[in-house]
Amino acid sequence: MNKVAIVGTAQTKYQKNNPASRAEMAFEVTSKALEDAGLTIKDIDNTVTLCNDYWDGRTISCIALTEATGSDKVHTTNVSGDGTYGALLGMMRILSGHFKATLVVAESKGSEAVPGIITNAMFDPIYDRMLGLDAVNSAALQARRYMSKYGATAEQFAMVSVKNHKNARNNPYAHLPMDLSIEDVMKSRVLADPIKLYDSSPVSDGACALILAEESFASTKCKKPVWIKGVGSAADLYHLGDRDLAETESLITAAKKAYAMAGISSPLKEIDVAEVYDAFSYMELMRMEGLGLTERGQASSAIEAGLTQMKGALPINPSGGVLSSHAILVSGLARIAEATLQLRGEAGARQVDGARVALAHGSQGACGQGHCVFVLGS
Repeated sequence: MNKVAIVGTAQTKYQKNNPASRAEMAFEVTSKALEDAGLTIKDIDNTVTLCNDYWDGRTISCIALTEATGSDKVHTTNVSGDGTYGALLGMMRILSGHFKATLVVAESKGSEAVPGIITNAMFDPIYDRMLGLDAVNSAALQARRYMSKYGATAEQFAMVSVKNHKNARNNPYAHLPMDLSIEDVMKSRVLADPIKLYDSSPVSDGACALILAEESFASTKCKKPVWIKGVGSAADLYHLGDRDLAETESLITAAKKAYAMAGISSPLKEIDVAEVYDAFSYMELMRMEGLGLTERGQASSAIEAGLTQMKGALPINPSGGVLSSHAILVSGLARIAEATLQLRGEAGARQVDGARVALAHGSQGACGQGHCVFVLGS
């Protein structure tokens, strides 16, 4: 099987009320990713876009991106889920043997939407939607269940928020770089107990692009390829009541697939840096366990011991993570972009010394129904 490389990346600044249109943001990252890869749009023979009619407020919303991404001239498909799934589709297209270079572009202007109404629509229309469930209060149910089963505390969740917002100060793309204390997080406004304002990610506008290339193309035309070593995806049951919300079975499955493909047997020892989808602070702890970086129920003590700090054994979210910048659908792709920068040694002040193997993770659906995991190597 041929290998696939990431040969170009680009992100916008994540912010609220970005004055640029969706097409303008997509054009910006497309142009910059091509420049980063040393390619032109003529080198791209297929595209994958990521946008969603609900969040964009119109049907067939991907039409707005076609000319901005060059998708009007090549084979293209739109994905309405997390950016990691768009990257997975782009990789699969190359491995099919039909394409050599895939442009993957995700954009979101969540600040123009009403998140509570939109995320309520992801629940069952007969039994769940009428309860007023949305992304925030359903996450609160999961956080409380996790606390009850494994003894994690709100203060330990706050440690994640403090760490990631501090890391974001070194990320020029981040929406919310902040110096916080545990007390600041604990005293912030309650959104849905136990989730408080600083436990929750912002609604950001922004875009991200990746260029993927087949092995011979990447080796001859691009100077700094980062190789996809392994990838895995899986989905859990749809109804929240049909699964134990304290567990992450679909993430465990996805991670095992990615590790098996990458030849990783001890992820904590073999992975140098991880970018993990953490829309809420408690999620980083659950993701650590689902990814096999700690035993179940042990992530909270690992956080307290400093395992995930920038100078820890496994830095997690040196970019500030989704807690600091959350452009819907874009965030998973941004995790891959950030992991790529780490392996190229181009992450600036957020660089992890000696990073050679990186993990990037994306999630979608209520309480992390679906997960996609990438293992990258330089």
